[in-house]
Amino acid sequence: MVAADRKIESAENSATPLIKMSDVKAAAAGPSAAPGRLAKIFSLDDFQLAAERCLPRCVYGFVSGGVETNVSREANRAAFADWSFRPRVLVNTVGRSQAATLFGQTFRAPFGIAPMGSTSLGAFEGERVLAATAYEAGIPFILSGSTLMRMEKIIQANPDAWFQAYIPGDRATVGPLIARAARAGYRTLVVTVDVPVNGNRENNARNGFSLPLRPTMRLAWDGITHPRWLVMNLCRTLLKNGMPHFENITIERGPPLISPHAERSFGRRDSLTWDDIAWIRAQWKDTLVIKGILAPEDARQAEAVGADGIIVSNHGGRQLDGAMASLRALPEVAAAAGRLTVMLDSGIRRGTDVMKALALGASFVFVGRPFLFAAAVADEAGVRHAITLLAEEIDRDMALIGCTSLADLSPAFLVPASGRH
Repeated sequence: MVAADRKIESAENSATPLIKMSDVKAAAAGPSAAPGRLAKIFSLDDFQLAAERCLPRCVYGFVSGGVETNVSREANRAAFADWSFRPRVLVNTVGRSQAATLFGQTFRAPFGIAPMGSTSLGAFEGERVLAATAYEAGIPFILSGSTLMRMEKIIQANPDAWFQAYIPGDRATVGPLIARAARAGYRTLVVTVDVPVNGNRENNARNGFSLPLRPTMRLAWDGITHPRWLVMNLCRTLLKNGMPHFENITIERGPPLISPHAERSFGRRDSLTWDDIAWIRAQWKDTLVIKGILAPEDARQAEAVGADGIIVSNHGGRQLDGAMASLRALPEVAAAAGRLTVMLDSGIRRGTDVMKALALGASFVFVGRPFLFAAAVADEAGVRHAITLLAEEIDRDMALIGCTSLADLSPAFLVPASGRH
């Protein structure tokens, strides 16, 4: 494995980039251009349809669902339809580049893989698959604190991985956890702040999913009727790694997935305040990012306590149902963010979505569910194909709107869609 201080080259200077537009265009050209089950995958949405067929209902529902009536989940997608492009024509875009820089490091595309909990339920060693493929592609990957593989193993697969923590209001627990992340080699800490309590994910109960995972006849039938997942993921995991545990909640190994103490081990997060974030800032010497910002006032608070960046996010619609869409919050938050690097997640499925977010004030975006669905469908090959498809869309869209550099994107390229504003 290359050294942890390896610098990712920009797209135009890399000798062997994964995201080459010639390869991307070939992959998108038709069914014969992609191998096996990927031959009919033309977009990120196609991965969700394929994953629904190959994943047990309870696992698919856990990944795809939001909370309560899914108002915020659906609002995230609808928000992108609020805006139409005003393209510029007769612009020479031959030299266009989608390379993007975050915190001094240049990546090959303006998107990364968002943190997602329990990803190994969807794909064998899902965290490692996502981390390693992101590293190969030259895009950032954020490891969730509620995943089932040790952070120390993931940093070996991706020396540039970020670590996202669910922080309880208990400094005696938090201090050792962030010290562990620093020792492991993580240089970017993401603190998620929109989970004081867990959202009402009643869809999990409807689909037979729970944490702790409870063996039931329904769960057994789910596995039997999805033999590929049963053999290639569950059985393979148990044979190679044993019963999955929550590995990164604290400095100690967390409880197994089936433990009745699993949920309790995350600790009380409803007492966490900005004073605690300021204390974490003092302990953590590298890049600090606050995730879950929707209000301009909170962006100003994040800047005041010394954070380096924020992620505008409603948690993919998985926390407060009725919370505003991330994209709709973005312009005001970006205007209030001062020196902070502003990023966004939730709802992105197309290259045009990425372009709209960048035009409205984000420097970078993160995508979650589609990459996990891609891993569930075809492991590393699936994630690689998903990255390639999204990068190709961005490249095409830049040419179509007359943009040679992502830095040129601004609200001037957008107009409110008819009847939306």
